[in-house]
Amino acid sequence: MESSKVVLYLAVSLDGYIARSDGSVDWLFDVEGDGVDNGYAKFYGRIGALMMGRRTYDEVLKLSEQFPYKGKPCYVVTRSEQPSSPDVMFTAEDLASLVPKVKAEAKGDVWLVGGGQLTKAFLEKGLLDRIEMTVIPKILGEGIPLFPEGTDFTRLKLVTAEPMGQMVSLAYEVLKR
Repeated sequence: MESSKVVLYLAVSLDGYIARSDGSVDWLFDVEGDGVDNGYAKFYGRIGALMMGRRTYDEVLKLSEQFPYKGKPCYVVTRSEQPSSPDVMFTAEDLASLVPKVKAEAKGDVWLVGGGQLTKAFLEKGLLDRIEMTVIPKILGEGIPLFPEGTDFTRLKLVTAEPMGQMVSLAYEVLKR
């Protein structure tokens, strides 16, 4: 069996932002896609665990009345430990030791949900295997960048490019140094 991969999966504006400056993602919801779910169910079906930063976790909670990732281990990486729940484990553990454990325990790939600072840290430590992004045809002009200033130079290999209505889905393998 192929080992789990850490996959960054997200939507990004044409000018490279993952959210407005206040964290809002309201700009995602009125774009013509594939008429179904834009590949989400297929992607989520291969996910065995999730990892996200604390700010991303807080935004996820604003978008839904119930935690949308019940039934799959979810790790929230935060500088300050918090009491975990059946659905979420808060951790301040170093990524270099945490990520291999999560990959080993996951029954599928590990979804790096976000955000930018956590993505930067994963790239710096060589822990990200793949980037799957959907480019939304909107220019925000400002916001939270997909790759924050100071992100390490990273080489990628295009795996797939697929139009979905007005959006484009791109998948890249992260080439290891």
